Amino acid sequence: MKQTSVNRMVKGAMIAALYVALGVVFAPISFRAVQMRVAEALTLLPVFSPMAIGGLTLGCALTNFYGMVTGTSILGLLDIFFGSLATLVAAWMTWKLRKITWKGLPILSPLPPILVNGVVVGWELMTAMAGGWNFPIFLTNALSVAAGQLVPCYVLGLVLVYWMQKTGLDQKLF
Repeated sequence: MKQTSVNRMVKGAMIAALYVALGVVFAPISFRAVQMRVAEALTLLPVFSPMAIGGLTLGCALTNFYGMVTGTSILGLLDIFFGSLATLVAAWMTWKLRKITWKGLPILSPLPPILVNGVVVGWELMTAMAGGWNFPIFLTNALSVAAGQLVPCYVLGLVLVYWMQKTGLDQKLF
């Protein structure tokens, strides 16, 4: 099926909306230094199409905005800008790694969201907590965020990819 620009925009908006919905529903575990943002499972969608990159970035920005206005997130504008930029970079890298598979699963594709968010959100948290560069605080936060990304990306994300491939939903949507 030929993808029109409207079709791609609608799919991107749907991905953004799903990311926000998951971020809001799971808000108590989606923010802070120890976090497990369930919506990050969606960061594997670029393995099917680069059109998912924009939707993920917008969804992350809106979720971070929600965290700021509700006080759920201590990072505020820092997270809206840098957290969303991290999602953009990680989603692009996920797409680039999509062809490295094991038994049909893109085994390296979950790494960018884990590593990029670990570094960027770890830096954001350090900045918010310490007010400047402090390597021990940065390292603690970066490792905590990266660890919290493992289950959403490697477990939920790869299960999502597997399920979409098995059901043919990847071909229908992308």
